Amino acid sequence: MSMVKEFREFISRGNVIDLAVGVIIGAAFNGIVKSLVDQVIMPPIGLLTGGLDFSKLEWVLKPEDPATDAVEKVAIQYGAFINTLIQFFIVAAVVFLLVKLVNQIRRKDAEEPAPSAPPAPTPEEKLLTEIRDLLAKPKA
Repeated sequence: MSMVKEFREFISRGNVIDLAVGVIIGAAFNGIVKSLVDQVIMPPIGLLTGGLDFSKLEWVLKPEDPATDAVEKVAIQYGAFINTLIQFFIVAAVVFLLVKLVNQIRRKDAEEPAPSAPPAPTPEEKLLTEIRDLLAKPKA
C-alpha cells in the first residue's frame, strides 16, 4: 500500500476528523474561557479583595535595575497562575457537564426496551388465517 493511499485512508477516518474538529472548537473555547475569567470573574473578585488585580501579583526574586536598559527583573507571577487555575476549573466543569449530559442520553437510550417480537396470534386469528389460505387455493 502506498504511503499516500495509507495517509488518505488515515485522514478520511471519522475519528481523525472528529478529533480535528474537537481541537479547533477547544481552542476557540479556550479564548472564551480566558475572556470570561480575565474580564468577567476576576474584576468582581478583585473588587471584593480591595481592588487587587490578580494578574499583577508576583513575587520578585530580583528587582530591575533602573540604571540599565536590559530587563533584569526576575519574578514568580503567581497571580497569572491563579487566573490559569480558575480557567482550568471552568473548562473542567464544562467538560464534566458535557460528559454527564452524554452519559444521561446514553443511559436513557439503554433503558428503552428493544422492540419485541409481535405477539403470537390468538386461536381465532389462526383459524381465520387457515380459512383465508384455503379460500386462496385454486380449485383443482
